[in-house]
Amino acid sequence: MGRIVQPQATRGSQCWLQELVATDAASLDLGIGLGKLTWLSPLPEDGWAEYRDADFLERLGVTLTRRPLDTFWPARGPVWDGLARSESGVCVLVEAKAHVGELASNCAAASTASVSRIRSALEETKRALAVDAGCDWCVGFYQYANRLAHAYLMNELNGVRTELVHLYFVGDFDMHGPTTREEWQAAISDVHRALGLRGQLPAYVHEVFLDAGSASRSAPQSQRTLQESAGKP
Repeated sequence: MGRIVQPQATRGSQCWLQELVATDAASLDLGIGLGKLTWLSPLPEDGWAEYRDADFLERLGVTLTRRPLDTFWPARGPVWDGLARSESGVCVLVEAKAHVGELASNCAAASTASVSRIRSALEETKRALAVDAGCDWCVGFYQYANRLAHAYLMNELNGVRTELVHLYFVGDFDMHGPTTREEWQAAISDVHRALGLRGQLPAYVHEVFLDAGSASRSAPQSQRTLQESAGKP
């Protein structure tokens, strides 16, 4: 199933994103220049569900006619932390992080056929981004790489304007996360070097930083610091 109901989170990036969308959705534009966003996931009335495969496209109201998803990526693809659309119809894909350890991942696909299709999609994306073929996107920072591949699929292969937002929460002390934007940027730069990106991200990829503050989850929203700033390292 591509719709995955989630519990109401009590800590970490999932908690912060759920809370932001539930309480500040009308003003949460992520600072990427699209204006007001309509949030489609995670929503409390939808069981905080997160979406993957064809279901994330259906949630966004998108059909990929030039290059369908199932010809590019196998089933059980990325589960998106957040989905939104702008008033002009631009799709927004969100991947949220609260601590540096969340950046690391390896491809865990079980079948040979799935691994083959994944590698093919990643290689195609690498060529489009002028990345050295020797960089193995299946190890180290696979999640970051597969998100890039899906943004490439939607924008470049299907002409569906889509913004990919890597959302980093600053000051999540429960998760021992970075306490400054600069700490995050240093870690992100390591990811870019490992993937051979050298800071050359497509214009539709954004690194956004939100201050989670030091207040507990039970504190009123007005007592929190949730100020956003967007930019690329």
